[in-house]
Amino acid sequence: MLELLLLFTSSLLAATIFPAQSEVILASLIITDNHDKLILLLIATTGNVLGSLINYYIGYFIRKFRKNKYFKIKIKAIRKYSKKNQFIKIFKTYKKWGVWSLLFAWVPIIGDPLTVIAGMFRLNIALFLALVTIGKLMRYLLIILVF
Repeated sequence: MLELLLLFTSSLLAATIFPAQSEVILASLIITDNHDKLILLLIATTGNVLGSLINYYIGYFIRKFRKNKYFKIKIKAIRKYSKKNQFIKIFKTYKKWGVWSLLFAWVPIIGDPLTVIAGMFRLNIALFLALVTIGKLMRYLLIILVF
């Protein structure tokens, strides 16, 4: 039971800005063969999708800080402090590929910003959840099939 909680927690954290490796935990649980693979798939996917949902709401509410007296978010500051203007590139990529890019929310480095941007653009939550879930489910399914 503790292993399943660890899988859920690491999957949730892996989808946020916190560093976590849910794939390693999932692979080790598959190798030990103490748990049903479908249960592992559902737990890992659920945790990871919930982590992406946290990112979505961060993006959704970050717009409120744009004109906040004490915590203004300025595009100039983002450009200045983002490494090689990665943030701006992500915005352009999202505009180009649109919501379908959320199928790649599982990809390291670019996946988390995609989910935050979806919140900033106030993407329909049902569409967000559907696309993110499909992408993350496929990734974990592939890991299960490999091990």
